[in-house]
Amino acid sequence: MANESEPFSEKLRVPEALTFDDVLLRPKESRVEPDEADTATRVSTNVELNVPVLSAAMDTVTEGDMGIAMARHGGLGVLHRNMDVETMVEEIERIKRADELIIRDVVTASPDQTVREVDEMMDRRGVSGAPVVGDDDEVLGIISATDIRPYLEVGEEDLVSEAMTDEVVTAPEDVTAREALELMYEHKIERVPIVENGDRLIGLVTMQGILQRREYDQAARDDEGALVAGAAVGPFELDRARAADEAGVDVLFIDCAHAHNRNVIDSSREIEAEVDADVVVGNIGTREAAAEAVDFADGVKVGIGPGSICTTRIVTGAGMPQITAVSQVADVASQHDVPVIADGGIRYSGDAIKAIAAGADAVMLGSYFAGTDEAPGRVITMNGKKYKQYRGMGSVGAMNEGGGERYLKEEEEDEEFVPEGVEAATPYKGSVQSELHQLVGGMRSGMGYVGAETIPEFKDRSEFVRVSAAGQQESHPHDVMITDEAPNYSPDSN
Repeated sequence: MANESEPFSEKLRVPEALTFDDVLLRPKESRVEPDEADTATRVSTNVELNVPVLSAAMDTVTEGDMGIAMARHGGLGVLHRNMDVETMVEEIERIKRADELIIRDVVTASPDQTVREVDEMMDRRGVSGAPVVGDDDEVLGIISATDIRPYLEVGEEDLVSEAMTDEVVTAPEDVTAREALELMYEHKIERVPIVENGDRLIGLVTMQGILQRREYDQAARDDEGALVAGAAVGPFELDRARAADEAGVDVLFIDCAHAHNRNVIDSSREIEAEVDADVVVGNIGTREAAAEAVDFADGVKVGIGPGSICTTRIVTGAGMPQITAVSQVADVASQHDVPVIADGGIRYSGDAIKAIAAGADAVMLGSYFAGTDEAPGRVITMNGKKYKQYRGMGSVGAMNEGGGERYLKEEEEDEEFVPEGVEAATPYKGSVQSELHQLVGGMRSGMGYVGAETIPEFKDRSEFVRVSAAGQQESHPHDVMITDEAPNYSPDSN
């Protein structure tokens, strides 16, 4: 019987796909100075950020410290899922408690304790003062380190009731930061107990906390003023998703290397229906995948194999160059008002703003942040230079610690994983704040070249031009020996 199917040679009539180095933004007339550019965006249906940047859900990139730092500076950290559920819940709660106006877990003293006992307790808990409470958490007074050290007026064995200040200034739960600060200045105090029903302690506001919130005035916060938090869960981890939701996570990321899988789509729908948090589905890279996801998801994440430590395209032969992938997904998602996150392949700030021009609302980076202080990776020294450990979630090490499900692979007895990532090292960089400053600053400059003040306006105004191999070479420093590297450019990334 004759073969009536399409000739195999027709498969070679393939569309062209582009990535970051293949294109440049076309400069346009502009009145926009980079400092005037507004980078506020949405990362999901209900969560807004002041900078369109996320740290990747990788076990050498994002845990609690990174999540706090990213949110404080306007972005979002996404906790990896190679941790047990209890640890994940603790990290989410730690992010949500950081910078909170009202401290709910208050260190308190009893009037019957000795001065020595309270002094040791405050030193152990890292606080300089504590409300003194009686039965039913009634506020009786307040005691601070200055009241008892260096034991000039009170003895170590004296009771707290003898050393405390019993005239306490309190405030109700609905007090604002400004009102609390005015109380502190008026009464020359550093902390105000928050009470209900007259005098029952429910929290504490400190001057340090208020000043810290002022320092991070661009922080990404929820409706109650807490820092936003993101967490990754597996496509079949409904219990983990519920636990993260109950802990207060703002965005849940269904973490799968190939989300255009019927089982993944079906289970993601189930998770989305069970939680209050926004749900972002990924990773995808085509219009067809986007059409499946936007029907229920609050956001989609794009990237099939572009990461610096990802070997998916080499191992499997499958993938999609990132600029084309982002633009195809955005074609569909934008029609449904679903935000798009470009995940992977970004080496420079110029790549990040190109991803936005291609249709993304935000970008997710791994290696860019893996070398920072806040990343959990181990610091190592090689040839006299400092590096931090960085590995793909498809690497053997990450898979052995629970990451195999991300690639829809389970370790069989007496069998090894087939990895889709490597373990590596990235140069030590310092703080997340400095890296974000350079990244977002470059993105704002790109907006200035296009003449756009906001992310939506930039997406509308931006145009691409194709770049030849010679043009790519011309774009980088050439015909010179770099003697003093810039903080936002490394030849090693080229």
